[in-house]
Amino acid sequence: MHLTISQPKKIILPIIVLAQFFCTSLWFAGNAIISDLVKQLHFPSSYLAHLTSAVQFGFIIGTLVFALLSISDRFSPSKIFFICAVVAALTNLCVSFNGITVTQLMGVRFITGFFLAGIYPVGMKIAADHFQKGLGKSLGFLVGALVFGTAFPHFLKSINGIPWHYIVFCTSLLSLIGGFAILIFVADGPYRAIRQTLSLSVFIKGFSNKKFRAVAFGYFGHMWELYAFWVFVPVILIAYNNQHPNDVFNVPLFSFLIIAVGGIACVIGGMISTKFGVKKVATLSLGLSCACCLTSPLFVLNGSAIVFMLFMFIWGMAVIADSPLLSTLVAQNAVAEYKGSSLTIVNCIGFAITIISIQLIDALISETNEQYIYMLLALGPILGLIALRKSD
Repeated sequence: MHLTISQPKKIILPIIVLAQFFCTSLWFAGNAIISDLVKQLHFPSSYLAHLTSAVQFGFIIGTLVFALLSISDRFSPSKIFFICAVVAALTNLCVSFNGITVTQLMGVRFITGFFLAGIYPVGMKIAADHFQKGLGKSLGFLVGALVFGTAFPHFLKSINGIPWHYIVFCTSLLSLIGGFAILIFVADGPYRAIRQTLSLSVFIKGFSNKKFRAVAFGYFGHMWELYAFWVFVPVILIAYNNQHPNDVFNVPLFSFLIIAVGGIACVIGGMISTKFGVKKVATLSLGLSCACCLTSPLFVLNGSAIVFMLFMFIWGMAVIADSPLLSTLVAQNAVAEYKGSSLTIVNCIGFAITIISIQLIDALISETNEQYIYMLLALGPILGLIALRKSD
């Protein structure tokens, strides 16, 4: 028996958005407490990239399994979201266990990432099943929630005196609440196309469509930049503090603000897209984030704290504003009965790309090039813009 309580349509989106925010707070829970984990487990602080990559790799494997088995197309997306939210929350709690080893920590973060595959793309699938008209606006709110969720552990870390274990407890509790909210209040949407049979070739069917392929490659270019930027925001702020001791920033707080401001950009971009068109706004945003990458040497570690921070906030908005719009284009160009699997497989490939860019920056960054290294992130947006032009 489904626990769903019938709700007016206007209530559905806020519930999905809130649940997405709560559940995706698990994503950077490990990143926010990296300094505490370094002290407890005695591993290098450079493990930040590996810790993030463990989550990303888990998400990739999860999305691949979900896509190949067409899970969100064959079964109730709301129930899948709930189950994954609960399992991810319980797995996240393992980070706080006494005596956990580095290997176990990486394994735990991998499993958390695996079940996030049943939260983020499935949440988009739920929204797409409820809101066919104005999907760009709806996904703008949804990805905005992801951004706030991703940034939230940094906010918790910025609270003076809060034990790092509490950050783990809080994010797990939020994920449980988000999962139950979807299960109880959000039924499967009226535009859901049910597919009962297993299709292992769904990703081939999707990429055989020229427009779908073009917008998917636009999304891949965006992903090359996005998570690498988010991961290295604290690194950039720490480097600035080291070079300008008279203008020291609270690294966790400003990491939260720079990442979280992107959530506002997602909402604004989604609303603007209803007037100017999804593709046009997505292209503009991707172009702006590309410009931020290319001009970053002029602003990263700039002597003026105001100029530096203003640039970081602009980049924080531009880097994510196109994400819900590109996801909208993917959903709109996917075959209806494969919509969930199409969104999932595109996420899978996109997050695989994030591991490459994160590890590349981590391997190459040094004190001599830290002002110029982020220009490499422009490669993704450039290729993404080329791909989007081919979707005409």
